[in-house]
Amino acid sequence: MYEFWNKKINVISRKDILELDTRHVLHSLSIAKLIEFKPKSKVLDVGTGGGFPGVPLAIMFPHVSFHLTDSTGKKIKVVKAIIKELGLTNVKAEKIRSEQVKGKYDFVVSRAVTNMTDFIKIVDGKFSSRNNHQIKNGIISLKGGDLSLELKKFKSARIIEITDYFNDSFFETKKIVYLPISYKGMSSLSVG
Repeated sequence: MYEFWNKKINVISRKDILELDTRHVLHSLSIAKLIEFKPKSKVLDVGTGGGFPGVPLAIMFPHVSFHLTDSTGKKIKVVKAIIKELGLTNVKAEKIRSEQVKGKYDFVVSRAVTNMTDFIKIVDGKFSSRNNHQIKNGIISLKGGDLSLELKKFKSARIIEITDYFNDSFFETKKIVYLPISYKGMSSLSVG
């Protein structure tokens, strides 16, 4: 499906389409090494692009509600077509700026959207105060490269090397960043 749609609308780089299984699907599913989302959980995928990590996670966790957002209409068009073709009923894709999304979520996932300081501003106020998982509600982001400077002020950030799970050269610089969210007051989000 992605090869078909990518010929019409370029949502994945041409070199990456040949490595779709590893660079997009497996990379997205690496999040499941950190957490098994419980049934009835709500997950927001910010900047989903071609549906990553949201679509693979929705397949893996059919009893979890996924809301995939992106401000680029052509990407959301492709994601909606893929969701329909796969018959996924636990996924909603929407062309919207993530700052405008209403609702509360257990987790917010992303793939290399922006630096963590700016990302927190985008998702501020979008977390449910009820926690039903072994880890606190928060941000789970797939990132690459040296994150020491970006995450320096986030003491509670946990960095998981994806090479701990998958032995492929693509993952040598790839990481899962988990940032639990704690609340101080009703609407202010702080990272401890």
